[in-house]
Formats: sequence, structure tokens, C-alpha cells
Amino acid sequence: MGIFSRLKTLISSNVNDMIGKAEKPEKMLNQLIIEMNEQLIESKKAVAMAIADEKKLEREKDNQFAQSREWERKAILAVNAGKDDLAKEALLRKQEYDNAAAEYQKQWESQKTSVESLKESLRELQNKIEEAQRKKNLLVARAKRAEAQQKIQNTISNVSGNRSAFEAFDRMAAKVDQMEAMADASKELEDLSKNASLDRRFAELEKSDASADIMLLELKEKMKALPGN
Repeated sequence: MGIFSRLKTLISSNVNDMIGKAEKPEKMLNQLIIEMNEQLIESKKAVAMAIADEKKLEREKDNQFAQSREWERKAILAVNAGKDDLAKEALLRKQEYDNAAAEYQKQWESQKTSVESLKESLRELQNKIEEAQRKKNLLVARAKRAEAQQKIQNTISNVSGNRSAFEAFDRMAAKVDQMEAMADASKELEDLSKNASLDRRFAELEKSDASADIMLLELKEKMKALPGN
């Protein structure tokens, strides 16, 4: 199973922790997927070689059994021909092939068991790589969102820490308020001046009319005092 140890280590790694340490999580994740697939290719080659060995053992086993059956046929042929000594020789050769076939049978069964186990491990690794590929985009999106949030937080912290800018803004707002108040005051004073001027003109007019009345009364009194009135 050593052919899978490196790939299992890669797949079992905590990718989230690696994202936290990586400057470019997306680049690292892509590289991990590439390495996983490269190791998977190598693992498939190794499993293919194991399968080839199994097939070779199976063919050799079948060949030994075939040879055994052939020598048994020859022994029967010798017996039918009345040649027992030749039949015995054929049976001895058959026994040799039987023993070899039995040994190949054991090796083939053992190799077949190993191949099935390797196939299952390979399927498991393929599933994990497919899962990693599906998760990659999600992890990249999470990393980008975290990076954006960090930038926003840094901007807010920088703005909050720059008190001089806020103080200057407050001073400018106060100055604008003062300018508006002065403008209102000037307008009010101008209105007052206009009203005072109008009142003064009417007062002078009224004063002028009163003087004329008094002078008219004085004139009439004077005329009454003249002789003949």
C-alpha cells in the first residue's frame, strides 16, 4: 500500500489551515489538485502492473493445469497400449505439473486479493480527489471573502484612527454654521434698517403736518385781533 501513502498525506492535509498561511490560497489549491492528479496517475500505473502480474500468474496456473491434464491423457494412452512403465512416467510428470499448478494457484489467489485491495484503495483516492476538486472553488471563494473583509476592516481602522481628518471636518462644519448665522444676521440688520428708515419718513411727514396746523391756527388768531374783525 506504500504507493498510496504520499497521496493520502496530501488529501488528508487540513487545507483550511494551509489557506490561512498561504499568500495565494487559490494558487496553492490548484497546485495541490495538480499534485494529487499526478500521484493518482502514478498509482494507477502501479495498480495496472499489479493487475498484469495477477493475469500472468493466472495464465501460468492455467498452463500448469493444462499440462497436467495432457500428461494424464498420455498416461491413459500408455495404459491402453499395455505400457505401464510409460504410463508411470507420464503420471510422475503429471504430478510435477500438479504441484506447480497448486503453487501458482496460491500465488495467483494472493495476488488477486492484493489487486482487489489496491483497486478499492484507488477508488477511494479517486473519490477523495473528486471531492477536493468540488471543494476547491468553495475554499477559494471563502478565502477571497475573508481577504475582502480584512481589507474593509483595515480601511475602517485607518479612517477611525485618523482623528485629525474628523476634527478638521467638524471645524469646517462649525465654520459653515457660523457663515450661515452671519448671513442671517446681516439680512436681519438690513431689514431693520429698511424698517427704521420708513418709520422715520412717516414721522417726519406727520411732524410736518402738525406744524402747518399750528401755524394755521396761529394765523387765524392773529387775524381775529386785527381792527375791524
